[in-house]
Amino acid sequence: MVTKLLRKVLLLSLLISPSLLVNPSWASSIDEGIDYTVLPQAQPTETGDKIEVLEVFMYSCPHCFHLEPALERWLKKQPDSVQFRRMPAVFGPKVEPHARAFYAAELLGANEIFDRALFDALHVKKKPVWREEDLVELAESVGIDAEAFRKAYNSFFVAMKVNRAKQMLERYGVDGVPTIIVNGKYRTSPSQTGSRARMFEAVDYLIQLESGEPAKAEGA
Repeated sequence: MVTKLLRKVLLLSLLISPSLLVNPSWASSIDEGIDYTVLPQAQPTETGDKIEVLEVFMYSCPHCFHLEPALERWLKKQPDSVQFRRMPAVFGPKVEPHARAFYAAELLGANEIFDRALFDALHVKKKPVWREEDLVELAESVGIDAEAFRKAYNSFFVAMKVNRAKQMLERYGVDGVPTIIVNGKYRTSPSQTGSRARMFEAVDYLIQLESGEPAKAEGA
């Protein structure tokens, strides 16, 4: 009697959801509320018609530093329709000098070389690069004009950008870094998805949603 009942239950399960047995892809599907969060209100982007992928980060964050190699590999695979940006997270006065330095380097078109140098100084060389003088010295050490950097660092433009970053941090609902914002509408992070690889799968999925293509979860 028990055997017959078990057979009926098994047969019923096969009729209801055969895809669970023949298609294991359900296990890697990207789910709202688990792998990403829809922002309560879409925020403006700065990339025109391109899909904006924004990393909210801090130079002093070890997780942001360790994300760099995977991020570089991911960026190499992106189409022209996707544009990557960064925004420093200003969680308090201690990290504000780093945010000012980020926008100063951006103003001078030297973000790539400066980002790498500051990450390296903090996490590899273990140097306490926090003060304006330290940041100017670091900029000069990688070929950036010291006076130009100092002028940009203390400019009204950079002060405005830092204040804007503080406002956007709240609008995005970011409480930890690294966090990725896709096209001003979605938020995801390694801590939310459980891994860096899974986060990039979620970002790829959200890019597909925004591009109007059939969205599917794929390995990063």
